[in-house]
Amino acid sequence: MPPVYRPADVNSRPDCSFTMTAVTSADTIVAIATPPGRGGVGIVRVSGPAASAVCIQLLGSVPPVRRAVVRRFRDASGAILDSGLALWSPAPASFTGEDVLELHAHGSPIVLDLLVAACLAAGARMARPGEFSERAFLNDRMDLAQAEAIADLINAGSVAAARAAARSLQGDFSAYVHALEARLLELRVYLEAAIDFGEEDIDLLSEAGVIERLRQLDADYRELTASAEQGRLLQEGCAVVIAGRPNAGKSSLLNALSGQDAAIVSDESGTTRDVLRERVDLDGLPVWLLDTAGLRDRAVGVEAEGIRRARLELERADHVLFVVDAADAEAVAALPRELAALPPATPVTVIRNKSDLQDSSAGEGLRVSAVRGSGIAELRAHLRFALGVRTTAHGVLSARRRHLDALARSGERLAVAVSVLAEGQGTEIAAEELRLAHDALGEITGRYSSEDLLGEIFASFCIGK
Repeated sequence: MPPVYRPADVNSRPDCSFTMTAVTSADTIVAIATPPGRGGVGIVRVSGPAASAVCIQLLGSVPPVRRAVVRRFRDASGAILDSGLALWSPAPASFTGEDVLELHAHGSPIVLDLLVAACLAAGARMARPGEFSERAFLNDRMDLAQAEAIADLINAGSVAAARAAARSLQGDFSAYVHALEARLLELRVYLEAAIDFGEEDIDLLSEAGVIERLRQLDADYRELTASAEQGRLLQEGCAVVIAGRPNAGKSSLLNALSGQDAAIVSDESGTTRDVLRERVDLDGLPVWLLDTAGLRDRAVGVEAEGIRRARLELERADHVLFVVDAADAEAVAALPRELAALPPATPVTVIRNKSDLQDSSAGEGLRVSAVRGSGIAELRAHLRFALGVRTTAHGVLSARRRHLDALARSGERLAVAVSVLAEGQGTEIAAEELRLAHDALGEITGRYSSEDLLGEIFASFCIGK
């Protein structure tokens, strides 16, 4: 079992940055499981072999199993800190697979800190970020993809993202991965048998239809990857930069897409000097809209700095909305040259704004009037498609970049195996490629995960999870 870790300073209420040093899994951990601030209820969670000792110290006895009971919470001197509900879940039937105590107290930060201090005095230590979920993974209460889905569900920025995370938390994503693993393993068996019995007068590869089955498996890889990519989009969101000449209507477009007066709109040239960011829910897809300074060649001072920052955002954008004033003939004529100056790798949609002032039916781009709101619905639909939102056979599954990387590496190995077998270059090479594909796929659920990877994943969790 990989070692677990703890913060260098266990007496503070840590955030999500810490120094990791190895400790044994025999530690009992404690943390506040509810968000910072005041509320009606606050929860302190304890997990580990000394959880029963913490119960006796704070409650006087161990509560009944999985029953909410009202108890007074006391410190080591016997002083009453609060009264509330206590929940006791012994191992292995608990979230972490260990003995777990939850104290549901009044949501005062002072009271919760006093309860944590009492637990520390009773033998617990402060949990590091994500350590409860990590212990659940290490104790086989969930796989790695499910553990990550907990954080994704907490951080979901839309209803669609929350539903995708809930599906992955229930094991849907893992089930698809396990199905691919099982089919890979079966095909590896055929290849190994063909190697072992290569001198026999039996064509195991042809009889099993291995090449055709590998091709079908490759198609299923692509479908699962497409579904996971949708989940990644929902979790991470996309950066869409609104760019163009001064007074093209960029700020008006930002306001129209966001549905509020997020940016100052003025007829004066150069009103926008810095990058303005506004988060928009694009029918379930979280999008960061970035309004930038108007692009032009001759600029000095603060305006020049604003243009420099605008070009920097263009370099790292997921998509660019390049706004041109459809009523400005000179701007329309300069459009090809200005588009050619944009980063070549970034997708661009041309927005012909102020189309209500000029017949702009001819030419490239979407016709929009940001002030009047015409064309905005069509633009939103276009953006969802342009950013890669699709309907897939598996639906949307919460996923991360590392999942997509593992799927891509596994798929590449699978494709090499298909090519090698189709060209008759060697069964041994194909078998090795399938083994590597199998190992890469196992990284998603944690079947193969290094200690460094686990530390990086769970470090992104909040305290108490």
